[in-house]
Amino acid sequence: MPERAAISTPLIRKPEVMAPAGGRAQIRAAIEAGADAVFFGVNPPEAEARQGGAGFHARAKVGISSEELPEVMRELHERGVLGFVTFNILVFDRELRRAEKSLMALAEAGVDAIIVQDHGVARLAHEICPDLHIHGSTQMSITSAEGAELARRFGANRVVLGRELSLTDIERIRRQTDIELETFVHGALCVSYSGQCFSSEAWGGRSANRGQCAQACRLPYDLFVDGDYRDLGDARYLLSPGDLYTVHQIPELVRIGVDCLKIEGRYKDAEFVALTTAAYRKAVDEAWAGLPLSITLQEEEDLEQIYSRGLGAHFMSGTNHQAVVRGRAPRHRGVRVGTVRGVTERGVLVELERPIKAGDGLVFDPANWRKPEGREEGGFVYGVWKDGRRLEDGEVAERFAEGRRPKAEGRSYELRFGRGAVDPGRVREGDPVWRTQDPGLNARIKPLTEAADPVYTRPVTAHFVGRLGQLPALTLSDEQGRTVTAQGDTPLGQARNRALDEAGLRGALGKLGGTGYHLDALTTSLEPGLFLPLGALNALRRKATAALTEVRGRAPERQVVPQLESALRAAEGREPDVQEAQSDALHVLVRTPEQLEAAITARPDSITLDYLELYGLKPSVERVKAAGVAVRVASPRILKPTEQNLQKFLLSLDADLLVRSGGLLEGLQQEAEGRKQSAEGQGRPALTGDFSLNAANVLTTRALLDLGLTRITPTHDLNAQQVAELAGLVGPQVLEPIAYQHLPVFHTEHCVFCRFLSDGTDYTNCGHPCESHRVALRDERGIQHPVMADVGCRNTVFEGRPQVAGLHLDDWHAAGIRHFRLEFVHETPEQVAEVIRLHREYLGGSMDSAELEEALEAISDQGVTEGSLFVPRDFGALDELPML
Repeated sequence: MPERAAISTPLIRKPEVMAPAGGRAQIRAAIEAGADAVFFGVNPPEAEARQGGAGFHARAKVGISSEELPEVMRELHERGVLGFVTFNILVFDRELRRAEKSLMALAEAGVDAIIVQDHGVARLAHEICPDLHIHGSTQMSITSAEGAELARRFGANRVVLGRELSLTDIERIRRQTDIELETFVHGALCVSYSGQCFSSEAWGGRSANRGQCAQACRLPYDLFVDGDYRDLGDARYLLSPGDLYTVHQIPELVRIGVDCLKIEGRYKDAEFVALTTAAYRKAVDEAWAGLPLSITLQEEEDLEQIYSRGLGAHFMSGTNHQAVVRGRAPRHRGVRVGTVRGVTERGVLVELERPIKAGDGLVFDPANWRKPEGREEGGFVYGVWKDGRRLEDGEVAERFAEGRRPKAEGRSYELRFGRGAVDPGRVREGDPVWRTQDPGLNARIKPLTEAADPVYTRPVTAHFVGRLGQLPALTLSDEQGRTVTAQGDTPLGQARNRALDEAGLRGALGKLGGTGYHLDALTTSLEPGLFLPLGALNALRRKATAALTEVRGRAPERQVVPQLESALRAAEGREPDVQEAQSDALHVLVRTPEQLEAAITARPDSITLDYLELYGLKPSVERVKAAGVAVRVASPRILKPTEQNLQKFLLSLDADLLVRSGGLLEGLQQEAEGRKQSAEGQGRPALTGDFSLNAANVLTTRALLDLGLTRITPTHDLNAQQVAELAGLVGPQVLEPIAYQHLPVFHTEHCVFCRFLSDGTDYTNCGHPCESHRVALRDERGIQHPVMADVGCRNTVFEGRPQVAGLHLDDWHAAGIRHFRLEFVHETPEQVAEVIRLHREYLGGSMDSAELEEALEAISDQGVTEGSLFVPRDFGALDELPML
């Protein structure tokens, strides 16, 4: 796409520090640690709870109840903290009415913003309450200014950028758009781009885009290269990234002008929330003031101790595929404290790297020699022995004190545990030892998690007016400009001894303990020689602070109007852009030149080219055209700021496009609008939207079609029945479901080829093993899942078994659907030809759906799966939308 013109640099403001919260305890911890904003999910009233009792948010097991939401928002606002509610799942058609009701309740409760994944729901929310801010979730897969502008089209005033972006990428986006930008700075990393992971859908019968992630990325896999098993030693968790830690990048993020810094962790406890929020609060304050960061080694160790799979800046500091995934373990490790040197009759001999004490929780890491399925040994330290003597608490720490660190031979200690806690037969010399729990850390965090009075306070300015014989007045103003004035009950009199002065007033009015405020500035309009009893002055201060707190806690006045019915009616009677197909159309997607030859021979209605190397596409496009078959080219799913020229290249191919990126769709929309303005309206290729645009309901599907799409493939989060129902709502002629495919379960910035088949850090020095090797990951069930790279070196892990729609094709046909796609990954040309032939026979009536399914299963050496198309038995219990 053409390079976007730089905008005038937006006014850089101090970034918000946003903390996660899974419940009330985490919210209180975030407030006391200095969060500017808190994000959390809201669960519906019990009577309206959807299956599992979860709300419309992506952490199904946590959240606050809708009944307590008004109280939570009042509590946050009184303390000067914003409350953002996650509404970040794809919403199904059968849920739209309940979603509208929930959105109205959120707006009325005073929520400051909602974080939304679903484009249609974002637009609906904006129409329901224009004053409610909309934040485009990271599940929108936003990695460019164009992606941000697409979210703005649907009502967003802020977007959460993908965690795969570097500081350079973020700065480029900042220069190209004035929409508010939010980025993650700490916490868990998903290996897959958010919004583009279908592993839970494929393997767990649940959906990450619906708040039900099965964490398949945290499982062990075996690596197969060109069909042969590759022993990777202790690296078995090939898709499990470390955790994000960017305190040292905060000054750059402040300089760039990022508006909000987000800590991930709604499943974490209050201690995690307090510690991480306090660390980033301090870093932001120091960076904003132009001061050097003061974080200590102990504070960094605490962040690692509270929860860590291994901390690092990862993609934010630039691509290094050797660092993102270590692969040794998928869970919390904490801090490494030593190495096993042997076992004793009563304990384990450990060479310590740092001091430990009784009560610490340790785990022995057996990844060097044992399969990952086994239980790890560990427990709480009962005592530490040296030379046959139990050491007192603090003795080990003294030996490790600065300047007194013992030599290696003096660092071996016998650690003893409770009876039966550790099996010495399952602990070996050389095993790393990790401290997973530190009671001392929890004690240090208690002032934030168990505070009786406010710890973090917000500034207020005060103005005192005092005149002889009149009642005093005190005006307080907060950071947002809210102002209250309180009047005292006792008139000011003539002073007999010491008169009121500004210093005395500052002392009395600055006593704001227990209020959540501190006095930032004081001005006075005070006649000389006046007196006011201290009790009256204190009462005036309390009256003013109570009034300010009451004003801050009020829910905003908003106009909230239901809009769903009008949004649905708006499309009634709309003439489709494409005439309904009179006969079935079969579209084939291939990924290799060999598959292409087989597809050309079969002569489907169209062939889509989805090659690793985009710049080798031109000859293949011409080859398909010469055969008299319609040709499409598939775009990448992700486009970063440095990849904007891909739009120009794709348009130069003179082929129709399968659009997989929201940023590309926006770029094409802007290009089309530019053509209209310059009277060059001809020559635009036909656009088909792919599954990755996540069209899950009628609102989103229609809105995306209105951006120039001819047809669209629904998201893989829909089951087969939902696809048929969507056809009835939007018109079957605009849908192109996939009847045969290997579900793209992970789409990752992390490159398996670079990490495990080279010593390189990125595409500049990895030697491009993706061009000469075929890689597959074998799961615990023995199924091998192929891995392929795209032009941006991003990897897609495909389900090893073909997902076939065979048993659902009758229903799709009955719904009027006539466009079907077949997609191939590692199939041979012979398999490609056979799959096309079998579907032709079914569509021609010479084979029924059961026979088709049986024949397809016979082709695959790993069997087939119904996968995401499976229709749950109780699905019909949900209300349907009326067909339009």
